[in-house]
Amino acid sequence: MTLIPVIVVSIVFILIAVRKIGKVKLKIWQIMLLGAVAVFFTGQISPVSAAQSINPDVMLFLFGMFIVGQALEQSGYLSHLSYRFFKRAKSIDSLTLFILFGMGFASAFLLNDTLAIIGTPVVLSLAKKHDASQKVLLLTLAFAVTIGSVTSPIGNPQNLLIAINGNISNPFLAFFKFLLIPTIVNLFLAFGLLKIFYKNSFHKKALIHDQESIKDPALSRLCKISLILIVAAIVAKIIVVSFGLFDFRLTYVALIGSGPILLLSQKRIEIVKKIDWHTLIFFASMFVLMESVWETGFFQGLITGSNLDVTSMPVIFGVSVILSQFISNVPLVTLYLPLLLKVGVGEKALIALAAGSTIAGNLFILGAASNVIIIQNSEKKSGTTITFLEFAKIGIPLTILNVLVYWLFLMFF
Repeated sequence: MTLIPVIVVSIVFILIAVRKIGKVKLKIWQIMLLGAVAVFFTGQISPVSAAQSINPDVMLFLFGMFIVGQALEQSGYLSHLSYRFFKRAKSIDSLTLFILFGMGFASAFLLNDTLAIIGTPVVLSLAKKHDASQKVLLLTLAFAVTIGSVTSPIGNPQNLLIAINGNISNPFLAFFKFLLIPTIVNLFLAFGLLKIFYKNSFHKKALIHDQESIKDPALSRLCKISLILIVAAIVAKIIVVSFGLFDFRLTYVALIGSGPILLLSQKRIEIVKKIDWHTLIFFASMFVLMESVWETGFFQGLITGSNLDVTSMPVIFGVSVILSQFISNVPLVTLYLPLLLKVGVGEKALIALAAGSTIAGNLFILGAASNVIIIQNSEKKSGTTITFLEFAKIGIPLTILNVLVYWLFLMFF
């Protein structure tokens, strides 16, 4: 067994932390691309495996949602919706809570990556209008969509994987029963830590909201249709998941939603050109690198060869949070779920796996795809970024508190 891919992914992890080689500054997508190129040209993954590793569902989903997000922003309809939702926030404190709970619970049904795409330009605009820190609101958004998506079996891909393959009788009821209350607690904890770490950013000025006019009425109308179709597709997916009727993939949601814009808008080419292609490169590269790491069997061996009780709640949370940083949360669930099912664990253990693998996104930047989407979108639109250490400084204590809340709730309720 060669450990070159493991070494490469470790170097990638370090480079994302420092974002530079010598005097050359690197972006996250460039670092991940270098990692994929390294394992490919050293023969650690074959061309066929590399091509097959790139998940077309994820790529098409992101492409479709990027189209909708770009059209919403370009038409001015996103600013219009933002005003209608956030106009009740009269202070930075209440604005932060609106983002945490509004974006958080929306992510439980519209998926965390969707809210990361749509939410980034919203919080950047809010920060500019209200003299707020862009970094604080970006962190708020990142924590919101990660924590909020825990509560639903369709909040993120790993939850869906557990809901479908975990033999949970009623996934929506089970997730809400075990995770709704601790998720609310964790959203308040995120607010508390943001206040502690960035107390100087929470000024006392009253917020005045100005409604912006629609820039492109024709494109705005198409965006309305797209949003209606997305909501309808999400409802259809909830029904399909609940009754196990057939495979309704997340890709369909994004492609249905982007359909009116791609088919009917005269600005479709301009919109396609402006979407975040760098994030798509990041994901394609990540799939290749993670597949090469997966093929080494290194992390699988760590779990199966350890003397740990892999069914105990603390181990499930610990392994989920730590390994999700190196092999991502979906591969982690793909590895861990069969081990739990083999020994016949109950629903709580499966719910703990969902919570642990998702809340891992609050630890480091690479813990969740939504973090990468938010940071790269922000760099593209405003030049504002969040460094590895800035994220980890608040992410480490927040993740510890989050895990404790979910663990205690699952243990005693």
